[in-house]
Parts: sequence; C-alpha cells; structure tokens
Amino acid sequence: MIIVTLFRDHFPPHLRDLLEKYTSKLVRLLYPYIQITFPEYTGERLKKSDVYTAIQNYLTEKATTGAKKLRADTLKDSQSLILSMDDNEEVTDEFQGAKLWWFSNKIVPKSMSMSFYPATEERRFYRLVFHKHHRDLITGTYIKHVMNEGKAIALKNRQRKLFTNNNNPSDNWYGYKSTKWSHVVFEHPATFDTLAMEPKKKQEIVSDLEKFSEGKEYYKKIGKAWKRGYLLYGPPGTGKSTMIAAMANFMNYDVYDLELTTVKDNSELRKLLIDTSTKSIIVIEDIDCSLDLTGQRKKAKKKKEDDEDEEGKGDPAKKMKEEEETKASKVTLSGLLNFIDGIWSGCGGERIIIFTTNFIDKLDPALIRRGRMDKHIEMSYCCFEAFKVLANNYLDVESHPLFGMIEAKMKETNMTPADVAENLMPKSSTETRETCLRSLIKALEEAKEEAAKKMAEEEEEAKESEAKDAANSIEEAKENGVVANGKLEEEKLNV
Repeated sequence: MIIVTLFRDHFPPHLRDLLEKYTSKLVRLLYPYIQITFPEYTGERLKKSDVYTAIQNYLTEKATTGAKKLRADTLKDSQSLILSMDDNEEVTDEFQGAKLWWFSNKIVPKSMSMSFYPATEERRFYRLVFHKHHRDLITGTYIKHVMNEGKAIALKNRQRKLFTNNNNPSDNWYGYKSTKWSHVVFEHPATFDTLAMEPKKKQEIVSDLEKFSEGKEYYKKIGKAWKRGYLLYGPPGTGKSTMIAAMANFMNYDVYDLELTTVKDNSELRKLLIDTSTKSIIVIEDIDCSLDLTGQRKKAKKKKEDDEDEEGKGDPAKKMKEEEETKASKVTLSGLLNFIDGIWSGCGGERIIIFTTNFIDKLDPALIRRGRMDKHIEMSYCCFEAFKVLANNYLDVESHPLFGMIEAKMKETNMTPADVAENLMPKSSTETRETCLRSLIKALEEAKEEAAKKMAEEEEEAKESEAKDAANSIEEAKENGVVANGKLEEEKLNV
C-alpha cells in the first residue's frame, strides 16, 4: 500500500498512465483467465437485473453445499427462502469438463448520499472466472444454461397468483407501473386426484395437458400460437370451477379470471391479454351470461330495420335503455374471437383459455368451434366412479356394504357432485361413515321422487296445453266455417 501511494504521489501522471497501460498488457498476457461481471442493477436504477436473479437462483444449490457464508433472501413472487452466497464468497462449478469460479462481491460508495432507496446504494455483483481456452463454451452455451436453469428454479419456487381485471386500472400500481390486473395468492387445494370424475375421462384430460406443456417446438413447427382452448359445460354444481383449479395446480400456472362485463371495449380486451404472463390460464366463467354475444348479430340486423321507426318518437323508456346500453361493455363477438384466435392471441405463449357455461346451446358456434375451444369437456352428473372418489375424500372409505345400494340409486336418478359431497360431509362429531352414506341414499331417493313428480307435472301441463290448443283449433275452424257459409249465402243472393 505504501509503494502504491508513493507511486501515485511522486510519479508524473503521464508516466504513471503509461506504466499502468503496459503493466495491464503484461498481466493479460501472463494471466490465462477471463472475468465476466453481472451487476445486480442495470438500466433503470430501481429495477433488479433478471440475469442477476437467474444466477442467484442457479447458484442456490451450489452455495448451500460449497459456501461457508450464506445470505437468506426472499425474492419477489417466491414462496420460499433463497439461500445465496454472502459477500466475498466463492463457489466452483463444472460444465462439460470446464471448471469455473463464481464470486459474490459488492461496491460500497465512498460518500453516503440521500436516497429514498438506501439499499440500492450498495452495488452487488457476481463475477464469473474461467480459463480463456473455454471462452466459446462459456459465452455461447454455459451462460444460456445458467439462465434457463435459473428461470426454471424461479418458476418452481414462485408463488402462484389468482388475478382479476380492475374496473379502473389507473388506481392500481405494481412497482413502478400501473397494472390492469390485481391479484391474491392462489391457494386452491383441488387436484386431479380429488376431482370427482370418471377415471378414464380424467386421464384423457391429464394426457392432453401434458402433451400441451411439452409442445413448444411442435406448435412452432405447425405454425400455431402455443395456446389451447377448453370449453367446460354442464349443469351447475358439476365441478367446472374445481376442474380449473385442478388444471392450474397440475400445470403450475397462474389464473386470470376475466370479468367481461367490466371491460369497456375490444381495445381494452387486447391490452388485458398483453398484460397476462406466460404459463397462465385465462378463464371466462359463465360465458353465456357475461355478455349478450349470441344476440349481437340479430341486434345489429334489427337495429338497421327499425331505425326509421325509432326516430322522432322520444320515448323516455327507450332513452333510458339506450343510456344503459351505452354504459355497458362494448366488447363484441368479433373482438372476443380475435382475443381467442386472432393475431393478438400469439403474444406470449404457453397459455390456456377456458370458457365455462351451463347452457352450451346458447353460445354462438363461431365462439366454440375447434381451433378456438380445442377440447370440449362435458361436466355431467355424478356417476358411481366419481362417488367413490368423493367417498374416499370425505369419509376415507374405499369400500362399504352400502356402496351397492348407492350404485343402483345413482343409475335411477341424477345428482351433481356438489350435492353428493354435501351429503357425504359429516355435520357433527357424532355422525359416522354409515350415517353419511345413508343420508346420501335418502337424498337420492328424494331426488328420484322429486324428478318423478316434476315429470308428472310436466306431462300434465303438456296434456292441458294440447287440449287447449285443440279447443282453440276447433273454435277457429267453427269461426272460419261460419264466415265461409256467410260469404256463400251472400254470393247466392247477388246472383
């Protein structure tokens, strides 16, 4: 240190610069190692480098086994602690026969400055050191490998979220920018193991999801956006929402619950799509109730025909109706189709779009055709195989003497998985497995009686309607006959 100080104080600047220049050249000739520095913050001051974060994730395992000093961090969107190297620590790595060294360091400013973010004053960085013979391997392959592995670890450890679109995006800020989505942690416990469905049908869906998740290169090869559409349809209580949660947990995806009625127009719908992340499920539940997408074509035609009649009438009721329609969402069927299958649908990748409906017949065929909703899944009433899953979930029972009676009852009547589950769930500590199963049998019997009663009422109403129609027909025939006879007599008198 004394020699360096004397050198700086007594040597002329031009000689000092010249000596340092040639000394550096000599060191580079004799020193066979190359160094690459990865700073924690790049570009915008408050934005952490994605490269630094990926390296931090990648070195987690090596740091826990090789480093003597560790630092515990909680990274954004991570559900677990990340153990990384502390400052001035070193770990080694090997890649295709090449040995590398990772160093963790920081730069502390000489003078403290006033800052709203004092933590960013310390500049941490990773330094990678390797032999110059491995330059092409490290710069061409190894760094990409580190990035991919780091991102995969981040996805595995991330905290998954459930998003919903905001009514007023300007009021919601995430970090340094506004966002059109707000979110909570996604913690739904549903899995395909606990889903009440026929095993064969369940396995078919799981295989389809697995094939999709591995299809990046295949979708690129056939020239299609890496996305898949699912239409879940069936009566209320058949497990459509549970199926979505099970799919999200199986794929480890975020869920975006899109409320169409709060979307102002097609332009905002596209912006919402751009704001979604990859590895996500976009859900529009009860699509038949969200907007009047089916009747929009008929509405346009009717409006064109009735424009002249509506002009000048000044009906207050019609004006109020028009004002309400103006305030309502202006998302059109065309806009939604472009959202699903248009050029904007290719933004991102690895995305699933799910529609649910109780009444598939109400949907426009263009909305649910193959290529938009690629797979149609009927969520039907509870079968015996689905019941056994529920019995195992709620009562921890795989077999029971009452199962045979329940199977016979299920063949005679329809009951949704939600109703079956409600009857199987113990309501007090005194209820046993047998009492819950008998409660289900009683509910099935009552459902059968209710269905028979409803059918009898419908048949009676149908008979009454037929009788009424027949009476009206006879009356009309009589009236027509009287008129015809009167005309005949008048013609005879005229002759």
